[in-house]
Amino acid sequence: MPKIKTHKGAARRFRATGSGKIVRMKRGSSHLRRKKPRAVRRLYKDAQPLSPSQTRRVRTLLPGITS
Repeated sequence: MPKIKTHKGAARRFRATGSGKIVRMKRGSSHLRRKKPRAVRRLYKDAQPLSPSQTRRVRTLLPGITS
């Protein structure tokens, strides 16, 4: 059997925490931030956990992440 390849687009977008949860960053944080309120800009700093249905899909794309 050949090795299972990692989906490189997913590998750049998602990472695993120490407890095994899959997290992502919010979209739209690269530009046009100056006009947004400060409270909204603060939300871009934190990683967001994935929903359980999305977590199952991402784990198939990233075989290196253990559950």
